[in-house]
Amino acid sequence: MEEREADTGRQDLRQGPIGPDESIEVTAIETFVLRNSWVFVKISTDAGISGWGEMLKDDARACAAGAHEVADYLVGKDPRPVAHHWQAIHRGAFYRGGPVKTAILSGIDQALWDITGKCFGVPVYRLLGGPTRDRVRVYGTISDETGVTAMKTGVPVEGRQPHKYVEGPRAIESGVEYFRALREKHGDGVDIGVDFHGAVQPPTALLLMKALEPYNPWFFEEIVQALNVDVMAELARQTHVPVATGERIFTKWGFRDVLEKRAATIVQPDVCYAGGITELRLIAGMAESYYTPLAPHNPQGPCSLAASLQIAACIPNFLAQEGGDREYLDLLAEPLPPVVGGYRLLPTGPGLGITIDEDKLRDQVGEPGPYRVEYDADDGSVVDW
Repeated sequence: MEEREADTGRQDLRQGPIGPDESIEVTAIETFVLRNSWVFVKISTDAGISGWGEMLKDDARACAAGAHEVADYLVGKDPRPVAHHWQAIHRGAFYRGGPVKTAILSGIDQALWDITGKCFGVPVYRLLGGPTRDRVRVYGTISDETGVTAMKTGVPVEGRQPHKYVEGPRAIESGVEYFRALREKHGDGVDIGVDFHGAVQPPTALLLMKALEPYNPWFFEEIVQALNVDVMAELARQTHVPVATGERIFTKWGFRDVLEKRAATIVQPDVCYAGGITELRLIAGMAESYYTPLAPHNPQGPCSLAASLQIAACIPNFLAQEGGDREYLDLLAEPLPPVVGGYRLLPTGPGLGITIDEDKLRDQVGEPGPYRVEYDADDGSVVDW
């Protein structure tokens, strides 16, 4: 053991992999809840190699606590059989799945892939069949500097989120005016998606969709709540604009109905929520059989982006990466590959291809944001968001 520790003490994970026959065991799982509600998980091993992942930013404390329960299973085991561990964590409880448990599994899965890629000295996407592209289209902030030419926007009506069951003509027109101004500002050379945030009731959603169609939206996202698959499918049949959904859907079983019923023609699984890298790869395969592309959801931090890029790199049916132009310089020891001409080059480092600056991360640990509730200004009722 002393000889092994001496060897691993010289083993900087960025200098080379460990041998394929060398043993490696998980020694600890740590979680970090940041003040912005991002939740990070770090898995350490006796080989001096650690892996990082992220979990759903909602229910932050519950996700962080749940990861420590998984430690009872994972500590002492080889981290490299990632798919086996995915099944064990998913099936290892009587109540399988659920948003919080799947978010916990998602973060741990990312961290295990990070470790495994570092063990072999290659990016995760090379363990998943190799690259299908050498750069990834991103959408976020339109910029002449980076050449980003795709974005997403909400459509406020009268200065607020449309949430009434049936919005009046004046409200619908105000939303159209907002989008029309964006289209006139950026022209047809910029793709602009419209996010309904699942907060719009079906009659209003249809009114907005038909009114916005002449201005060529890139897609309509979450036109209704994701659980309303039949309603979403009905609305999708009434527009020529692609419908996108997926940020609140988890595991392959959640996406099955969406694909079978053609409720969406773009799926947006979140690697921190839908089941991690392992599950996103399977969801992508399911979607491919329906000629449906992926545009992974990403409102989180650097592990979320890096893990999403691993998926984008190895699947054929990739569309664009949300938040792919974010740099996260306040959490990374080394920058990501730059965005050039609207595309980010694939990360080439081992594992997720990023290096978390743990000191910077710890400086941001604190109480997460308050529970968010919004009310209708007219009658005080609780509204969706």
